[in-house]
Amino acid sequence: MKFLRSGKWLWVCGMILTAFTAYVLLDTFVIPRSFTAVSDAAVSSVSSSEETESRDAAMEKALKKATVKRTAGDSTVSAETVSETATADSAVTKESSSESFSDNGITIGITTYRENNTEIYAADITLSSADQLKTALAKNTYGKNVTEKTSAMAEEHDAVLAINGDYYGAQNSGYVIRNGTLYRDKSSGTDTEDLVIYPDGTWEIIREGDITAAELLNRNAWQVFSFGPALVENGTVAVSDRTEVQKAMASNPRTAIGMISSLHYVFVVSDGRTGESAGLSVKELAEFMADTLGCETAYNLDGGGSSTMYFNGSVVNKPTTNGNKISERSVSDIVYIGKK
Repeated sequence: MKFLRSGKWLWVCGMILTAFTAYVLLDTFVIPRSFTAVSDAAVSSVSSSEETESRDAAMEKALKKATVKRTAGDSTVSAETVSETATADSAVTKESSSESFSDNGITIGITTYRENNTEIYAADITLSSADQLKTALAKNTYGKNVTEKTSAMAEEHDAVLAINGDYYGAQNSGYVIRNGTLYRDKSSGTDTEDLVIYPDGTWEIIREGDITAAELLNRNAWQVFSFGPALVENGTVAVSDRTEVQKAMASNPRTAIGMISSLHYVFVVSDGRTGESAGLSVKELAEFMADTLGCETAYNLDGGGSSTMYFNGSVVNKPTTNGNKISERSVSDIVYIGKK
C-alpha cells in the first residue's frame, strides 16, 4: 500500500507501457521475421500433393494453349521515336532502341509520358505465356519486415523489367499467392479488392469477402496481390475523386499494373513529391491506365517512396520518399519479367 501511495507504481506502469509500445512499433516496422524460405520447388501449405499435381497439370495445359493476342487496336506503344513537342500538361512520349527488349517470346517497350505535371513511365509488355510474369520476395523469404531494393531483387532474379509489388510484408493480413504458391490466407477485410492473375494470362478483380485464398489457389491462381484499389474494371475507371489509399490523401508517386488483353500487359510507375513531378491521385492514375493505355483491367500497387521501375540494368524513374533525395526504398517484393 505504501508503494501504491508513493506514486512509484505510476512510474513503473508508464515504463512498462513505453517499453511495450516500443516493442510493438519495432515488431511492426523494423524487426525482420522470416516465415518461409522461397525456392522453385515451393508448394502450397494448404494443398495436398494430389491437388498440387492437378493444379500444375492445369497450369501446363493453360500455358500451352495461351498465345499472344495482340491486334493493331491493342497496341499502345509506337516502335518509332516520338518527338517531345507537347507542353507540360499534355502527354509526351519518347522511345529509343535502348528502351526496348525482345527475346524468347517477350517484347517490352518503355515510353515516358508527361501528364498532370508528372513524369509517367509505362512499360508495354507482350508475353508468350503467363508464367513469364513472375514475382520475387526480398531475400527469397516470405516474412515480415524482410526487405531489399527493387533493383537488387531484379538483378538477383535476372529480370529485364521489374516494379515494386504490394509490400505484403508491412501488413499482417491480405491474400498472398506468388508464382502459384499460397503464403497467406488471412483476409484484410470483406471489401478488400485483390488482383488475381491466372495461368491463361487473364486477370480478375475479387473481393476477399467473396472467396478465400485457398479457393483461389484451387482455381489455379498464379499471382494474387492485395493492396488496391482496383483502378479499371471492364475497361471502365473504377475509382472516384474521393478514392484514396491509407496515408496517401494527395498526389504521390504511384505504381500500377494493367492488362490490355490476355498476355498483353503494362507496368506503370509515376514520379512525384519533387519540383519536376507533382505525382498522381488514384483517380488520375486510373484515367491514365484506361484512357491513355487502353487497359481492360488495372490495379494499384504500393506507391509513394516504394514506386520504382527497373529496366535493362538500371532504375528508370526517380524514386523518392520526401523529395529531398532520389533513392530507392527497400520493399518486400517485386513483380518482374525475366530475361528467359
